[in-house]
Amino acid sequence: MVSAPSNSVSSILEVKQLTRRFGGLIAVNNVSFRVSRGEIFGLIGPNGAGKTTFFNMLTGMIPPSMGTVVYQGQAIQGFAPHRIAKCGIARTFQNLRLFGNLSALENVAIARHRHQKTNLVAGILGLPSARKAEQETYERAKELLDLVGLTGKYRQQAKNFSYGDQRRLEIARAIALEPDLLLLDEPAAGMNPNEKGALSDLIRQIREQFDLTVLLIEHHIPLVMGLCDRIAVLDFGELIALGIPEVVKEDPAVIEAYLGDE
Repeated sequence: MVSAPSNSVSSILEVKQLTRRFGGLIAVNNVSFRVSRGEIFGLIGPNGAGKTTFFNMLTGMIPPSMGTVVYQGQAIQGFAPHRIAKCGIARTFQNLRLFGNLSALENVAIARHRHQKTNLVAGILGLPSARKAEQETYERAKELLDLVGLTGKYRQQAKNFSYGDQRRLEIARAIALEPDLLLLDEPAAGMNPNEKGALSDLIRQIREQFDLTVLLIEHHIPLVMGLCDRIAVLDFGELIALGIPEVVKEDPAVIEAYLGDE
């Protein structure tokens, strides 16, 4: 059973009848819900449920076939990805999209550059203001790498990191954009149980430290149930449950979607 949406006054994100068709295939079908400011909100469902397609619509990677995406009171469906990022939405990807030949520090610093106050001419001429801004960018990048547990790995190339460390690096890069809404696409993929526990702690810390709202896709159900304030469940592109973890995990439609009809 899908519960009623939360109060719109406190919502940072609202999707209304969001739908995406690929020819005759409906990947996401008429999905509506709200995410409250400051929540850690989970989006779960079996493989092929439409979760990543949903994220791609939120971030401008693909346009919706129908429906609206309202972020902080503004309809953003159809915006280009860079424009959505400027609005304050950052994401990680199910398939990592790091700059493999660059160092961890350079990967994060690239994301920080959009917040630099100096102009192109100052950078080309090497003016003191530009050098200072560059130094501040790299110092901030180091702080974010420390935060996600990559202290001492600043100069290592991203391609040489373990899968779990690459996941953490991508989170650091997303935070460097200074978003208000952080979208995490399967952040625990490739992590062992200890790393998943540390990831849960990190996401909570990020939420508190940066005053973020977090929306995450994750297949590791114990992590989602222990971490998220509310959960939405997709199955074959449709929203089949929405609510707090304790209620969602007992929903017959959710149990059937994951375990099959007994």
